[in-house]
Amino acid sequence: MRISVIGCGYLGAVHAVSMASLGHEVVGVDVDEAKIAALCERRAPFYEPGLPELLGSVDDDLLTWTTDLAQVAGARVHFVCVGTPQMHGEFRADLRYVEAALAGITEHLAPGDVVVGKSTVPVGTAERIAEDLSSTGATLVWNPEFLREGFAVQDTLHPDRIVYGLPTNDGVATPAGQAARVLLDEVYAAPLAEGIPLIVTDYATAQLVKVAANSFLATKISFINAMAELCEATGADVTALADAIGHDVRIGRRFLNAGLGFGGGCLPKDIRAFMARAGELGVFDALRFLQEVDAVNMRRRVRMVDLAREVCHGSIVGRRVAVLGAAFKPSSDDVRDSPALSVAAQMQLQGARVTVTDPQAVANARAAWPDLSFADTPEEAARDADVILLATEWPEYRDLDPHALGEIVAQRHILDGRNVLDPATWRAAGWTYRALGRP
Repeated sequence: MRISVIGCGYLGAVHAVSMASLGHEVVGVDVDEAKIAALCERRAPFYEPGLPELLGSVDDDLLTWTTDLAQVAGARVHFVCVGTPQMHGEFRADLRYVEAALAGITEHLAPGDVVVGKSTVPVGTAERIAEDLSSTGATLVWNPEFLREGFAVQDTLHPDRIVYGLPTNDGVATPAGQAARVLLDEVYAAPLAEGIPLIVTDYATAQLVKVAANSFLATKISFINAMAELCEATGADVTALADAIGHDVRIGRRFLNAGLGFGGGCLPKDIRAFMARAGELGVFDALRFLQEVDAVNMRRRVRMVDLAREVCHGSIVGRRVAVLGAAFKPSSDDVRDSPALSVAAQMQLQGARVTVTDPQAVANARAAWPDLSFADTPEEAARDADVILLATEWPEYRDLDPHALGEIVAQRHILDGRNVLDPATWRAAGWTYRALGRP
């Protein structure tokens, strides 16, 4: 099948390459000429494990990249994969890129085409888009994405579920919706053949699935971070607490890792947009708890600066601080709303001399935070440092030798912002070890 993918950022590029690897003829479109040039040269424009290899393995006749939106003509299925960032100064989602993408492809649609929304949008957006598309004879399906950065290729080719939001009438898919489902079943024939669960529902439910899932995950992370605050007040150990409650199968251990909290381009902006939309719908009280989820998450960053001040006997003015990690999570170069960079910037504003390092994200971090200093290796960042902060749990940081690192620092103070180091090992090597929620 001939497919178009509108928007070749993190979501769109991975989706386009993955669909081509399944044998579809794919054209990827983006307005960013540098990004398209890189993809045309079979270079991934961002760091994502497995993507360069998959990009290099797809046949040339199955995958093309362009800035010319007219090239989508002739495709039967059009995936809209553009970003929906947070509005500046507001919690609402900025839908300008979705609106521009749809306005651009409308003149190239033919009756029977299927437009597939994958961008995360406020509930109610799909219904409005479907009405706008009605004159073209194309059908809209909402097909939310559930990609985890660092596992995006796996999650696209072998997802844990696939969701279709179809146009319905009295709870039953319309004839156009049923025809659209047939086409999407063909697109996703390979994962569906693996027995991947398929949930077919209406527009509203499909739009809510992604934001509801992200809100639940954010709540779970902030819950254990709230418990970390209690642990600090009582002398308890939040890691042991998480292990204990995580054995309850109703709770589970995943996403119960206390530390600097969540960041990135999805969870923070999605829960805020969810609250904003709930307010517009007159049901803000239903999501009021997300205010505290967000607040707990942001308090962790402030508390980490407090820990640095404590180990420096009350002041970080003039102190050298090495921040290990700039990406919001390992296996990514994404620095959007990065807790690591937020803490680094706060420390620098309070007078510390901060140097940041990261295996993949230094270039993006430098572009976003040009006032910070950067180093290529943890050893370079740590030289003559008074405090080391492990802020992103890259394996190479978890595996650092405390004895070797201790030889190059000015003072042996380690702040474990992700609770991934062994306190006994570091203390035995002469380090002052501090972490959020641990004695």
